[in-house]
Amino acid sequence: MGRVRQADIARVAGVSQATVSVVLGGNRTGIRLAESTRRRVLEAARRLGYADPLVKRPACHDLFGICAATPAFEAHQPVLAGVEAEAAALGKDLIMFTAPGPAPVRRTRLADGCLFLGDPVPGELLETGFPVVHIGRRPDARVPCVDVDYASASAEVIARLTRAGHHRVRYLREPADTAAARERERGIRTGTGLVVRTDGTDLDAAVVRGWLAEGVTALVVEEAVFAATQRVLLAAAAKVPGDVSLAVLGRPPDGAAGPEVSGFEVPRRALGREAVRLLACVVDTGAGEHRLLTCPPVAGETIAPVA
Repeated sequence: MGRVRQADIARVAGVSQATVSVVLGGNRTGIRLAESTRRRVLEAARRLGYADPLVKRPACHDLFGICAATPAFEAHQPVLAGVEAEAAALGKDLIMFTAPGPAPVRRTRLADGCLFLGDPVPGELLETGFPVVHIGRRPDARVPCVDVDYASASAEVIARLTRAGHHRVRYLREPADTAAARERERGIRTGTGLVVRTDGTDLDAAVVRGWLAEGVTALVVEEAVFAATQRVLLAAAAKVPGDVSLAVLGRPPDGAAGPEVSGFEVPRRALGREAVRLLACVVDTGAGEHRLLTCPPVAGETIAPVA
């Protein structure tokens, strides 16, 4: 029937050509559109064999995309370094999609497959069967993903404290309710000690001195609130680990003063590399899965046995 036009799709789907253009363009402007209409347009496009001009190139399986909002790129340099290193090792080129707001669905399909960092994978992209991998845990079972096993690593920290005799522990959680934070808290809750959660904000020296007077012997803190906790401990003249043991769920910021803090390594660079390997598998075979990376423990010097 020759080259399929958007007007042909509109006729088959029973909608306007403008509606077809909106749907195939990923509805980047957020126009209100019934889900049944969107599905009807996509089905008509598939049935007619519509070829988007942006993807008129042979599938060589050698061009991978990565899509995230700009702040995510700024915050995840080690992950991106791992992505770059593994892509080079596998002979893949990378294309970066940096448009803010909704993911650039139409342009994403320039690549053979795409990594998503931070932003969720758009549903309209999943429906096309396009190969995707999300870096970070996603609740949607259709989305292959790679993440860090924060729950097991956090549970191991609590087990270390328990073995050292700590049974009254304060857990200082970061305010953001991210999937990673929820997994860390889940791991903390599997421990056997008495763990009391405190949002890691508005701390002061008086609060910490009160905890110590109540018999708290250890603090477990998130990376995001570690620096603030360290300042408050200093203001309270609380020695670590003499007066209180300290563990961080991850690594403290570079240049942190004092003894090496007990906790675990977050394999961010390995996370990027594993995401590329999984995407290569999805592109080649169509099969994806959820993969979790182990966090190596850091013994450190800030957990002392209870006297």
